[in-house]
Amino acid sequence: MDDNNLYEDFSNVISNEESVSCDSVLEILKKYSSTISVFDLMAVNAEMIEESKYVQDSYKMKSHGVYAKYFLGRIKDISSDETHYDSDIDKEEFIDAVATLKSYQDNESIKSKSKFPLIYGIVSIYTTFILNEPIHPVGTPFPGSLYVEEHDGVYYCPVKDANLESPNAVCKMCIAEQLEF
Repeated sequence: MDDNNLYEDFSNVISNEESVSCDSVLEILKKYSSTISVFDLMAVNAEMIEESKYVQDSYKMKSHGVYAKYFLGRIKDISSDETHYDSDIDKEEFIDAVATLKSYQDNESIKSKSKFPLIYGIVSIYTTFILNEPIHPVGTPFPGSLYVEEHDGVYYCPVKDANLESPNAVCKMCIAEQLEF
């Protein structure tokens, strides 16, 4: 199964359905998450470790634990998610998110030898549109001893505004608001 077919499947849902249901998106996410093996997850984990080799040690240890648990662990969560989500997704926001993630995958697939771009897309869509949670979970550390926080059901990220102009950043689609500090 070609990883780019994920975005074709999303495009079919967008064009064939008046509204985009969480259940139809989850069905697609489950289909593609089932193509990711433990060896794929190990390769992505190794790639994440390699890409963070120049990051400050104290930050690197904390952040890698969060990414491994929530980013890579979400693939198993998606595969086993049997919940019926009785809601629709904002179609315009979903269209924008799919375009951003497809662009990211097209650019990163050249550099990445693993399934990182596919996993990135699957987890970003699942977290944002199915779970209605921020892409970086509460407690994710960022340099400067800052973290993603939640107060009264609202999520706050310390780096959201700084990444909004980055063409492939998922910050645009993330539900978190900018943390004021």
